Amino acid sequence: MKGKGLKFLSMSLIVTMLLTACGGSGEKKGDNAPAGTDVATPQVNRIVTSNMAEPGSLDPAKARGTHESFPLQHLFAGLTKVTAEGKVENALADKIDLSEDGLVYTITLKDGLKWSDGNPLTAADFEYAWKRVLDPAIASDYAYQLYYVKGGQEYNEGKGKIEDVGVKALDDKTLEVTLKQPTAYFDSLMAFYTLYPVEKAVVEANHDWAKDPSTYVSNGPFILKEWTHNAKIVLDKNPNFYDAENVKIDGIDLDILEDQSTVYQKYVAGEYNMTVELPLEVTAQMKQENNPELVVGADVGLYYYNLNPAIKPLNNVKVRKALSLALDRNVITENITKGGQVPATAIVPLGLYDENGKEFSEANKDMVKTDVEEAKKLLAEGLAEENMKPEDVNLTILYNTSENHKKIAEAIQQMWNKELGINLNLENTEFKVKIDRETNKEYDISRSGWIGDYLDPMTFMDLWLTGAPNNYVSYSNPEYDKLIKEAQASTDQKLRMDNMKAAERMILEDAAIVPIYFYTHPYVVKPNVKGIYKTAINYPNLTYAEITLNK
Repeated sequence: MKGKGLKFLSMSLIVTMLLTACGGSGEKKGDNAPAGTDVATPQVNRIVTSNMAEPGSLDPAKARGTHESFPLQHLFAGLTKVTAEGKVENALADKIDLSEDGLVYTITLKDGLKWSDGNPLTAADFEYAWKRVLDPAIASDYAYQLYYVKGGQEYNEGKGKIEDVGVKALDDKTLEVTLKQPTAYFDSLMAFYTLYPVEKAVVEANHDWAKDPSTYVSNGPFILKEWTHNAKIVLDKNPNFYDAENVKIDGIDLDILEDQSTVYQKYVAGEYNMTVELPLEVTAQMKQENNPELVVGADVGLYYYNLNPAIKPLNNVKVRKALSLALDRNVITENITKGGQVPATAIVPLGLYDENGKEFSEANKDMVKTDVEEAKKLLAEGLAEENMKPEDVNLTILYNTSENHKKIAEAIQQMWNKELGINLNLENTEFKVKIDRETNKEYDISRSGWIGDYLDPMTFMDLWLTGAPNNYVSYSNPEYDKLIKEAQASTDQKLRMDNMKAAERMILEDAAIVPIYFYTHPYVVKPNVKGIYKTAINYPNLTYAEITLNK
């Protein structure tokens, strides 16, 4: 076995150093202007903000969205981590060795790792946690992220045995992971929350361990002190965290608030010292004013609409193409979102690169465009094939409750009515209900978004494999599956990228989804708070925040 340092994955084209170092001008602002530095801030050594929505679960094996990953990234730590500069570095791992054939990882843990309850954290905890994710009884949405491990997919699908899964604790400090094929991005994947460890004794003593702070045990910078469901989450500093000496704040207070306007007003009033999201109009105004409290973070992410092909006339590819062609994405990003978002030109967003270091999104950039005349032609043909007229179309756009999503949906509703002569309804619901309805295919058109789980185009391209858990459009194309599985199994970067580019062309040609824009992530931070950073695949990280309190 040869020594292997973790590969640094540069995100320099889209990631700025988001270590917040905002200073204040001291100038008074008008009554209707965004908050300035003269506004009060919480005088506690804690980050006080919101969590957008009630987490469905704070069990790493069962979590499935950003409203869960945000608290989880502060409650747990993985073998690796992604830094503010977009580099993958060791976290709980002290050393990572990879065999010459790229199949066997030998991971040595840092000395003295502990759980928040004081018990030793060992390699056996990782073995248990990863095999638990793959347990069919757990029904983890992200079990497929461990299909790269030998025997993982077979065990998860009920075709193999747990003892054949290629994860083994050799001793307390050494974890051996055997992959079924070399995986170029496995270092980055080990930072993802589904691969966090859990303490076996805690989980097996109480299957509801993750629902109550009194039974919740983690290993990250903070512990779960309080969880008043649908109201508030309180995290306190974890003295047993491996890097506790560099955690300067006492904790994090997260209100469960979906309404971004209310969240921002709490920031203005001095109740919050940062927000993780912003209303669209606030972002636009703060950008115009060059407000130093605004941070526009990078996101490797796509905002898009699912089209349910089981619903007429969305079963017709011409109709689906017409909907995409009729959208003016520039109007959405320039007049509505106004946060530096980029009109989508493909599925894979900016910030992921091919074997030559070029933006992957350049490959198929001509396939997502605006062409109203072609849209009208295709719609007429598609509706005729379904024995329908424009006035027969009765579809509803489903989105999770948010003023931002509502404004985008209203704009798209108006565009499709104006350009195509079809009427659509709008429906909002809480995030969990939306996900459940998408999973059960109980929708016509739904708003969706995907932030990369790791730094490789595959984090987008495997979404639409036949039967994939996040494939809410039930896309199934044997040739697509073949290309993606070949790319997953290869270490030849040119073959991998060529396959994924060809697969992306297929799904765009089939118009399975409507790409709308590539994300950015605007948020605000008070001037007395430093050290918050954001990677391109996570929400803002508060672990190393530092707060200057008034004396």
